[in-house]
Amino acid sequence: MTKTTWKGVFPAVTTQLKADQSLDLAATGRHIEMLTKAGVHGLIMLGTVGENTALTAEEKRLVLESAVAAARGRVPVLAGVAETSTALACRYASDAERIGLDGLMVLPAMVYPADAREATTHYRAVAGASGLPIMIYNNPISYKVDLTPEVLASLTDVPKFVAVKESSDNPRRLTDIVNVCGDRYILFSGVDDLVLESVLLGAVGWVAGLVNAFPHETMRLWQLASAGEWEKARSLYRWFIPLLHLDTHAKLVQYIKFAQALAGLGTETVRAPRLALAGEERQRVEAIVRRALETRGALAAEDLVPFPTKHRQGG
Repeated sequence: MTKTTWKGVFPAVTTQLKADQSLDLAATGRHIEMLTKAGVHGLIMLGTVGENTALTAEEKRLVLESAVAAARGRVPVLAGVAETSTALACRYASDAERIGLDGLMVLPAMVYPADAREATTHYRAVAGASGLPIMIYNNPISYKVDLTPEVLASLTDVPKFVAVKESSDNPRRLTDIVNVCGDRYILFSGVDDLVLESVLLGAVGWVAGLVNAFPHETMRLWQLASAGEWEKARSLYRWFIPLLHLDTHAKLVQYIKFAQALAGLGTETVRAPRLALAGEERQRVEAIVRRALETRGALAAEDLVPFPTKHRQGG
């Protein structure tokens, strides 16, 4: 396996759906094109935001095939692996390699809260099912399995485990991982409203959610943070943070897709049992997004035009 050098902004890409909740592969492809032109460094399909667990096995394969075709090799494309059993996860990993994915973002098996021995056995089995490099996804808040620094250390003998998406909502974990595992793993922030703190503590990548609705602001924040331009980064972060908080709610899929729709970059349709936002909740989220849309014109000029014209989306 060649050395993996993942870093930068990797959107957790939304899966676009038609009004009847069927896949809209053409719209998903257009969204991938927009994100790629905005300058993202990679794509993660079928993570939580991509509604992985709400799609059928056949639909997942169709989304992956479509994503590989849309990306056209310009950036690495990873597939989220979120199956209910180890056998299904292994089959999915194998299919992802056959389809042409560049890597996997692997979650613990869904539904059952495995202990450390069970979780590491699952991860080792999935690693053995394909030749693809793997980003380990730790999100104990949502998935009830905590891949502690000690658990990660127990997996360092498997070369395919190259990165960790740390989403424990505890930025101290990044330092603990480095202290226990050294520089063995590429560290990614997995929580939008902790990204600035995560970069300061050693994260070199960001699995981002609100990038689906605000791609240029996301890329500009990443550029500033990566360059150590902390004053400018803090200013933009403070403007961005009400939006980034939307990534940390149980309804993050609905929130992000609604923001995407309000920004004119997609639709808000989600797959049941998720439903479109309604009532006071819808009004509250809409107010946050519209305020951001209305006030981003007041950002500094360099934040309004973060990329050369040739790299920006037209229209």
